[in-house]
Amino acid sequence: MNINSSNHADKEVSKLLILGPCSAESPEQLLQLGKDLLEFKPDYVRAGIWKPRTRPGHFQGFGEPAIDWMLELKRTYGFKICTEVATPQHVELVSKAGFDAVWIGARTTVNPFYVQEIAEALKGSKMAVFVKNPINPDLFLWLGAIERIQEAGIKSVAAIHRGFSFYGNSIYRNIPRWQIPIELKRRLPDLRLIADISHISGKPDNLLEIAQIAMDLNYDGLMVEIHPNPSIALSDSDQQVTPAFFKKEIASKLILRSVQSTDSKFNQNIKAIRSEIDLIDEKILALLSERMALAEHIGLNKKEINISIFQPDRWDEIVERFLLLGKTMNLSEEFIFSLIEAIHIESIQHQSIKMNK
Repeated sequence: MNINSSNHADKEVSKLLILGPCSAESPEQLLQLGKDLLEFKPDYVRAGIWKPRTRPGHFQGFGEPAIDWMLELKRTYGFKICTEVATPQHVELVSKAGFDAVWIGARTTVNPFYVQEIAEALKGSKMAVFVKNPINPDLFLWLGAIERIQEAGIKSVAAIHRGFSFYGNSIYRNIPRWQIPIELKRRLPDLRLIADISHISGKPDNLLEIAQIAMDLNYDGLMVEIHPNPSIALSDSDQQVTPAFFKKEIASKLILRSVQSTDSKFNQNIKAIRSEIDLIDEKILALLSERMALAEHIGLNKKEINISIFQPDRWDEIVERFLLLGKTMNLSEEFIFSLIEAIHIESIQHQSIKMNK
């Protein structure tokens, strides 16, 4: 994928690009789409063959017949092709057929038993393997799934960030929780990280915003669900876009920025600002330490009159107050809730230690 670079406007910068429909629906659908995708030069064309649906009765993919449709797409346009695998049988079928890559979906990554079975089936394969984050925000499940695939001897392994389930209201279908993929990248710095912006967004409206954040965080590529006619798609029609939309609203507007600069003045300015941030961070930690000391004092008082640590009314009051304050300070509800939840858990632990001595 060629993206505009604000620092080097005369140069083109490449990122890994995986494009294609949510599901392989017919040979005609794939061939029509393939023709439209040629100009984007995707590294892989994706399409689901087996669709693990949340509830029975929904479209679950066409299965084995769709393998031949994908192969026809590959023969016609020369694309590398990939699909989701959820069982060792899926791995065997697509490996024998000559697929170039597979991905392990969020509903599979969540179960180490499933991942291990797939890893065993992948041994000796030359296919690239993409591992999506689990549905729930658990870094170690994701990390463990990647490690299992690597231990199976797969040379080309990458992570796909598709967001996490969230109970409540959100502008996203799946909450990004950017801190989790950032930490994954910190632990595995050589691992390629790809953003599945379609699953994070769930609709076309903020695809560009999510893609831009991913690029600004130095992600290695994007996965985008593209369909020749999303309105008649058999699965996830709301989150798929046309090739024309992708070109006009995403590819042409996305900006890639350099990771580092050789401009000494810029580097000095950034260093000064970061020093201020470091001081603020130290103050935040000091205040949190003071808060925990007060929580311990409360714990001792609770112990004296034998009442429980958790007080639902007080918790409701704290959450409501934090959310109101956060709104006035231009802080997102997701961030505020995550922050107060972390503080509350730590506070309970401090109180528990004091009350059970």
